[in-house]
Amino acid sequence: MTEWRVAEVVGRLPQASNATLLGRLEDGTLVVYKPIKGEQPLWDFGPGTLAAREALTFEVSEALGFGLVPETVIGDGPFGAGSIQRFIEEDPEFNPAPLINEADPSLWPVAVLDILINNADRKAGHLIGDARDGRLWCIDHGISLHDEPKLRTVLWNFAGAALPNEMVRAAERFLEALRNGLTERVADLLSEQEAAALVSRTRALLSTPRHPEPPDDRPALPWPVW
Repeated sequence: MTEWRVAEVVGRLPQASNATLLGRLEDGTLVVYKPIKGEQPLWDFGPGTLAAREALTFEVSEALGFGLVPETVIGDGPFGAGSIQRFIEEDPEFNPAPLINEADPSLWPVAVLDILINNADRKAGHLIGDARDGRLWCIDHGISLHDEPKLRTVLWNFAGAALPNEMVRAAERFLEALRNGLTERVADLLSEQEAAALVSRTRALLSTPRHPEPPDDRPALPWPVW
């Protein structure tokens, strides 16, 4: 990926716990810029690692062939290094609740992505529709890819359901991508333990291709759920 640099910050996105800024690249492209300096400390995630988790989730989505996450890289800007994600203009009429409540098959790629990245914060509001063409996007993946079980999601209506064949094939492609360098990239940006855990989750899902059941030893839902 080419180096991205935020040339100008034009605003701040509300309702975010970390510094989340609207910026422009030098070519005028609108982006969401999350400087590492603006990350709030978390007791269970390494300091200064949320930007890497955002960028790696984009790479995981691409390796799966899902195209769910807007292009995201680690780049630079007025407040230093951070994650930079291509801005998506949201469709204000899009409501993911009916899809979530019905476990709509269109959400299977999201569910599989979240299982693999061990997403600790899949809120309903992190599923957005593109105002241009209605395409579904997933955003906000800073607390993911931990080596300990952390899955918290609003998609538990999939619990126990067998993965569709195309999702199994996607996981197989992803395992191959892990063998071909992605494991090392995760280890470089995060840790060897988190890279090994990603491989283990992928193999476990392929061994038992079903959505897991909600945990009973920790909260299963993010808070707030939206």
